[in-house]
Amino acid sequence: MGDGIGRYRGTESKLAQWLRRRPKRTAADVENDRENALLAVAAAGMPLAPAAYPVGYRCSCERIGCPTPARHPVSFAWQTQSTTDRAQIERWARNQPEANFVTATGMVHDVLDVPYAAGRAALDRLLAEGVDVGPVAVSDAAEDRADGGRMFFFTATRGTPEDEDEWWPCELDCHPETMDEHPGLRWHCRGSYVLVPPSRLPGDEGSQPALSWVRGPEHPLPDPLNLLESLTDACARHAAAQAEQGESAEHEIAWPIGR
Repeated sequence: MGDGIGRYRGTESKLAQWLRRRPKRTAADVENDRENALLAVAAAGMPLAPAAYPVGYRCSCERIGCPTPARHPVSFAWQTQSTTDRAQIERWARNQPEANFVTATGMVHDVLDVPYAAGRAALDRLLAEGVDVGPVAVSDAAEDRADGGRMFFFTATRGTPEDEDEWWPCELDCHPETMDEHPGLRWHCRGSYVLVPPSRLPGDEGSQPALSWVRGPEHPLPDPLNLLESLTDACARHAAAQAEQGESAEHEIAWPIGR
């Protein structure tokens, strides 16, 4: 038995030595991962543009009282600037190593944006039912954040309807009269944008970005109407649960806000 223990300890020691010899990830490795992640989004046809980034607990735009710190484009021309061109995205990524990136919605894709808890329940239901769910992004620390976090379902765009009154803009739940019918749901379409992973927010600590993919951009974009019923139902259940627990029905500030 003694020899067996000795052999085990010897093996364990060699394993520990091998783990210590593994090369540590460098800043260049992290930057290369970031660039590859952005190129994967562009390769899926989703146009990108540089965005602000966190400086401690502030926004890099230095705007006093910035309503969406590190969550907005750096240029007012972001819609025309947005591109899927590989060379341009590489230049942006290398010349602006701290920048977050946004993707402009309403061109190729839309994004259905819901509270994390509702999104998690809806995603489980959709996958269990065999529904084709496209890319999904979420805050890494969503379960630990005071606001509960958000989950983003990337879908094909609805296009431009002939009747402008039919358009359902991202301001959906910014107006009190719409909150009861669709609590917590935002539909980012024409004229809107969302952050894409990897992105960081003010106050983020450690090496992990604030946003990451639950399902990557390699998944085909589904018809948003295939997801809408499950998402609205999950949002309604989430709002009802909050009300039963006496929690406020307030939601995190919508990510695109006029600026």
